[in-house]
Amino acid sequence: MKRKHKRLTFVMIGLLLLGSSAALILTAFEDNIVFFYSPTELVDKKPDPAQRLRIGGLVMAGSVEKLAGAVVAFTITDTAKTVTVQYKGILPDLFREGQGVVAEGHLKGGVFQADEVLAKHDENYMPPEVAEALKQSGQWKPKETTQ
Repeated sequence: MKRKHKRLTFVMIGLLLLGSSAALILTAFEDNIVFFYSPTELVDKKPDPAQRLRIGGLVMAGSVEKLAGAVVAFTITDTAKTVTVQYKGILPDLFREGQGVVAEGHLKGGVFQADEVLAKHDENYMPPEVAEALKQSGQWKPKETTQ
């Protein structure tokens, strides 16, 4: 084999290994990708029940109810549309009606089955995804600051 052919063979093997490793990395990331939806987008797009999702919005007043087996059901809204969420477990201490919340899980039969619920951590904070969804729906009302 000529020197040029050996070099070309090594380059091709290197490119093949690089391509294979990139494909494996992208395949691994695909399983961990979580898409964020507002309630309006979730109702309109109806994603695959196997797809892991993150939904954010405001907890509707009067919608929190405790079901059997430590399951809590509540409704998330972006003031345009609503989605019912069921969560089994202990809700965060800062979870309450009228506050911003982000839930992660799967949409099954029109009800969002949450594995994790995150609540805002102080009076001025709203998850960025929730704020963006409210801005897009035209319902965003930023809090006035006093100095």
